[in-house]
Amino acid sequence: MARRALTTTAAAFATAAALLLTACGGGDDASSDDIKGAGDSSPSPTASKSSAAPDVKRPVIKLPSSFQLTFENWTSSDPVEQAVLNDGKEQLRAGYEAIIENDPESKDRAFYDTKNGFLQSQQWIRTYTDKNLTVVGKLPVFDPKVVLSKDKAAASLSYCTDESKASTRNRKTGEVKGNPAGTDPEVLYVISMGKNAQGVWQAVSARSERGGCAK
Repeated sequence: MARRALTTTAAAFATAAALLLTACGGGDDASSDDIKGAGDSSPSPTASKSSAAPDVKRPVIKLPSSFQLTFENWTSSDPVEQAVLNDGKEQLRAGYEAIIENDPESKDRAFYDTKNGFLQSQQWIRTYTDKNLTVVGKLPVFDPKVVLSKDKAAASLSYCTDESKASTRNRKTGEVKGNPAGTDPEVLYVISMGKNAQGVWQAVSARSERGGCAK
């Protein structure tokens, strides 16, 4: 699918030509100040110590068989990292659900975003819905990494995607388009995340780099 890689600005979401995916991190812990935008999520001091929020009723995300979003090696032995991976995965799935359902106001996506994060998400979703586009094909998401702040109240989640078998489809004409010939199909995404008072990891901001997975 034709698109430009995302940046951390809302304007970039508005001008992106196609898919948004999320992720990236590293191996060592970092302070909250080292995770850009993490402070915007206003996480609860008490919630920051728990690894998950089992009592919170999360939305059920549904994607059609025409769009296969797969997650490879999406596990960690660290329970806090696993919680970040779990909510980061659903945040991405909710975004594609919103595009497919033509719903920029998606409550499912808003559940996994901070207020500012959702404003960015809406602009990204509208780059599809305003053009009457949906997504089809296969989109693998792989090589996830998590970096936690020292207090484990903020995190950076990164991952790569392979767009070689993913496309956009016009809802009216049925026209299907992929990336232009010669475009690197792999994109690196980095998401800044924070834990809210209910213990849900939410996206604060996102950036991406096409071809960044090879570095």
